[in-house]
Amino acid sequence: MEAKELISDSLNEQQIMMLRLLKNPMPDDDFIQIRRLAVKLLAKQIDESIEEWETKNNITAETYEQWSKMHFRSHSKS
Repeated sequence: MEAKELISDSLNEQQIMMLRLLKNPMPDDDFIQIRRLAVKLLAKQIDESIEEWETKNNITAETYEQWSKMHFRSHSKS
């Protein structure tokens, strides 16, 4: 299998477009800025997912406080 086939089979259109945008080398500072923006976006998406899960499951600050005081270790099965 050629590299081109592997890339087009395993990457979606958005990923291919991003690779085309980043095809040419860029200054390290620019790359670092792009990487930080991507991480910031992913962190925002994770926060939103967690908030949605908390709302759906009625999780509050008090719930986390209670959980922090619980013992979560499982007993050994020997």
